[in-house]
Amino acid sequence: MQQIRLFFIALQFFTRLPIPAWVGFEASWLQHASRYFPLVGCVVAAIAAAVYWAAALVLPAPVAAVLSTAASIYATGAFHEDGFADTCDGLGGGMTRERVLEIMKDSRVGAYGAIGIVCMLAAKLSSLAMLPPQAAIAALFLAHPLSRLAATSLIWKLEYVRGEGKAKPLAQQMTGAEFAIAAATALLPAAVLLAAGLTSPAAVSGAVLAALAAALWLGRKFVRRLGGYTGDCLGAVQQVAEALIYMTVLATLGHGA
Repeated sequence: MQQIRLFFIALQFFTRLPIPAWVGFEASWLQHASRYFPLVGCVVAAIAAAVYWAAALVLPAPVAAVLSTAASIYATGAFHEDGFADTCDGLGGGMTRERVLEIMKDSRVGAYGAIGIVCMLAAKLSSLAMLPPQAAIAALFLAHPLSRLAATSLIWKLEYVRGEGKAKPLAQQMTGAEFAIAAATALLPAAVLLAAGLTSPAAVSGAVLAALAAALWLGRKFVRRLGGYTGDCLGAVQQVAEALIYMTVLATLGHGA
């Protein structure tokens, strides 16, 4: 029952979806809820896939991709997109650690953030639009959990660099066992897709490598520039990993120019 509560707490924190009243809340639960961040990704993937499938019955694939992405953004309240934009602004406009953190805390979106989010959405939408419907739905179930696992790896391995912030309750010490739970829930959809013949081993292995690359690349950058991570950094890793996974799945189908 406590594990179910932790999942619902993670769902409430990372999305705008309602949770049952019986779940309750204790502040100490938040520091253990990050283990279910990838499982929240499975829920978001299910919403996005359902919208894509319904739209694709009567509309072209590009329109279905736009509606699917819009549904996922609505479900999460643009939580991760906002973090990505703030990270672009901070790393693009700040020369010192203090200035980067100051810019990232500013609620206004600057030129780097606006350009970054436009390019990010374009990369995700164009990649999804080029995928056949079955492959696109499979890509959603690969990308949303695995990209959140990539973000969770920062909580596991890096230090939270703010004294306070919206991600502070989640930024406590994450054990290897908790990360193993996160990894298992992130890989479960991939295993189901493979068993059902809905995706290929190349797509799954490519998606895992893409998520790993995003976590390693951005993690190193955050350590070098900030000494650790912030909540915005988690959103940035999630967004970059998601986009890379879509592109990697597309590449496995041989859709080169």
